[in-house]
Amino acid sequence: MTLEIIKVDSARAYPPRTTAFTEPYWLALGEGHLQTTRCCSCAKLTYPPKPICPHCWTDQVEWIEIDPQGVLYTWTRIHAGPAMFAAELPYEVGIVDLNLGLRIAVRLVPREGHDFKPGMAMCMVVLLYGDGPLLAAVPA
Repeated sequence: MTLEIIKVDSARAYPPRTTAFTEPYWLALGEGHLQTTRCCSCAKLTYPPKPICPHCWTDQVEWIEIDPQGVLYTWTRIHAGPAMFAAELPYEVGIVDLNLGLRIAVRLVPREGHDFKPGMAMCMVVLLYGDGPLLAAVPA
């Protein structure tokens, strides 16, 4: 499934560090695909992607595309954030429980006519900044 891509006319306030291991994640996300790693031994998923399974400690992991649907667990609106995020204030962040069992922290993007409420259906989207992508969620 291809995620909705929302273009943002600025650079990321705090760009993530890309490594040889995480590069496939960032490249796929920039094209609208949400991936993570699955252990080839115990079959458990991890997010963010990890080169070593935190459940059984094997280094045999594979990249898989995952379902971007979930439910909002909790959220907050940031009114006074770090200086690097000052231009984006106020902004919302939340914890989303993906339907496949992963709990992730993401930026939330408000949609007209929707107030954030725990338990509401959410869908992951890509915020495509001038210098790269970030994962976010919107009301489904």
